[in-house]
Amino acid sequence: MLIQKDLFTSGHEAYHTFRIPSILATQAGSLLAFCEGRRRGQGDSGDIDILLRRSDDGGQTWSPIQTVWADPGNTCGNPCPVVDRQSGAISLLLTHNLGTDVEHQIIEGTSEGTRTVWLTRSEDDGHTWSPPQNITRTTKEADWTWYATGPGAGIQLGSGRLVIPCDHIECTSKKYFSHVILSDDGGISWFLGGTTPQDQVNECEVVQLDNGNLLLNMRNYDGKQRARAVCHSDDEGLSWSDLVRKDELIEPICQASLRRLDTPEGTKLLFANPASEEKRENMTVRMSDDDGQTWPYKGTLHAGPAAYSCLVALPNGHAGCLYECGENSPYETIRFAQFDLSWLVD
Repeated sequence: MLIQKDLFTSGHEAYHTFRIPSILATQAGSLLAFCEGRRRGQGDSGDIDILLRRSDDGGQTWSPIQTVWADPGNTCGNPCPVVDRQSGAISLLLTHNLGTDVEHQIIEGTSEGTRTVWLTRSEDDGHTWSPPQNITRTTKEADWTWYATGPGAGIQLGSGRLVIPCDHIECTSKKYFSHVILSDDGGISWFLGGTTPQDQVNECEVVQLDNGNLLLNMRNYDGKQRARAVCHSDDEGLSWSDLVRKDELIEPICQASLRRLDTPEGTKLLFANPASEEKRENMTVRMSDDDGQTWPYKGTLHAGPAAYSCLVALPNGHAGCLYECGENSPYETIRFAQFDLSWLVD
């Protein structure tokens, strides 16, 4: 079973382009689909808002677009939500920079401002959101320039700790690293976790394995090996093992998504990305039943141009994927796909 529906179409609703999909299933069973609404162009800088559509019927119908955060003229980006199981509260981690500052200027230290980290929360299942709060002081080191939350979604560990995957660039070395930020009070306050010991990685996602360890899966900038990088943590994200590359998980240098599903047959891991070494195309979902050691099952959502994605475990036991795709460009639409695991074949 595979059902797909376009949720955000570029050129509509006064936005030039919609990008950076993120999706979350709430404690009440609703689906929240977030993205960036880029008003005047396709680029990563400028006037960018955080938008939301919700579904209360498992993805069959969706609400009109809601604005979660807009700072006219400036960049509100990188939505990365997580829900606390105990309270049901949703924390949405975000980044912000002046719309006139572009990425290379922020990296070089020649921008007027820098990249900052923000938090907004909802305690009514995503219907309303608190005013965004700047949490940069506890989540970013002084010598970091560029910074990204997610993109994708965070997780809650069995202990209750919340984990948001992030990345950053060092000011002096200009090296790229992945890291996590953590909360032990249900998302009210956040602090820095561990950073990868090696560089040439950035956008990442995280899952908890059956043995309690964390698996971090990262965008890889090592041009010698067009494959995802992974590492592990045995202390709930405070430190990370050395990086290794997973040959099977090929990529064209792009964001990807990783999600855990608990099924009657045991734990499954799902991974989605444009499965190509050459360009952003062929959005593929893979499944592992051995904690990510092998990925024998797969299915193609869209064979044409495709880029960023976010997987979600649906309340009915199926899975969903919110992803960028198009016929001529990966950034024509953000589409929601839902499927049962029998759709994935070996």
